[in-house]
Amino acid sequence: MDVITAILGRVSCPKLVAPGPSAGEIDTILRCALRAPDHGLLRPWRFLVVEGEARQALGELFVEAERIRNPQASAEALDKLRRNPLRAPVVVVCVAATVPGHKVPVIEQVASTAAAVQNMQLAADALGYGAMWRTGPMAFDAHVKACLGFEAKDEIVAFLYLGRVDGERRRAEVPELEAYAHRWTGR
Repeated sequence: MDVITAILGRVSCPKLVAPGPSAGEIDTILRCALRAPDHGLLRPWRFLVVEGEARQALGELFVEAERIRNPQASAEALDKLRRNPLRAPVVVVCVAATVPGHKVPVIEQVASTAAAVQNMQLAADALGYGAMWRTGPMAFDAHVKACLGFEAKDEIVAFLYLGRVDGERRRAEVPELEAYAHRWTGR
């Protein structure tokens, strides 16, 4: 599949099941991430691959963080957080390990990491897998970042869920170009 067809057909896949990508396929997906645009060659991207029982541990970390943030959290809310990492056989935590004060602004470092996530989604699709980019409160939680080995300055850009698509893949809805793009011809 050529890159234009892959991009125009890309969709998020919320229902993902086993088997997930093999170790070699995950390496290929990660290598594609490393080809993202990177102003200043800072290589701000960091990736944690979470599989198997580590997904349960990530769910427990989410529960722990929510209890710290909101001691009144309901059992249902905690249970949902606990199950979140189980939505796919592989979860890749995608982090921008930022360098504040560098000539390359932090927003560009985060944007580079976001581009890496997009590369990963396209690579997963090319390998026959579905992907779903998620964030939510745990992506912005200081306790989660610290327990995953990151600093407060770092940004979790995505929890990228990877696996086989469960059921029919949704059709890509392509917005009308004219609603979002215009030609500027000068003042």
